Amino acid sequence: MEEERTLDERVIFVNRVARVVQGGRRFRFQALVVIGDHQGSVGMGISKGADVTAAINKATNTAKKNLVKLPIYKGTLTHEVEGKMSGAKVLILPAAPGTGLIAGGVVRSLLEVAGIENALSKSIGSNNRINVAYATLQALQSMVPADKWVSRSAQKKETAAKKVASKVK
Repeated sequence: MEEERTLDERVIFVNRVARVVQGGRRFRFQALVVIGDHQGSVGMGISKGADVTAAINKATNTAKKNLVKLPIYKGTLTHEVEGKMSGAKVLILPAAPGTGLIAGGVVRSLLEVAGIENALSKSIGSNNRINVAYATLQALQSMVPADKWVSRSAQKKETAAKKVASKVK
């Protein structure tokens, strides 16, 4: 219960969709919701419902089930990342402290709820909000934590260890 209170929930997009039936059109609503705790956890959900509130509630529940933990490094990303979904491509770059979020629309909302304070982003291609949201989430999930980086010194140590191991055999 405590976890639910700390999550920041944002409705990004509500779309009216229609199904054509014999008597005319039946309208439903589709909602895109992102949630996050401002400490590295973010989730996204899309759902449809008979009315707007039902669609938003279902999308929020979906977002809570799809929470992912991101490696945030000093309020920004660990390295530059790129995500692609259908025709939408999103590029997100780490930025120096004090830069703020230079991102628009869906990307900005996702970065804010995730707790990233300094970043630059560019959205290329399609402006479809759902695809941009998926591309952003894919980019953020592709981040490698700073402690898992492979540096040149670590590579040298690893190759030296392999040489020693091969001589021992």
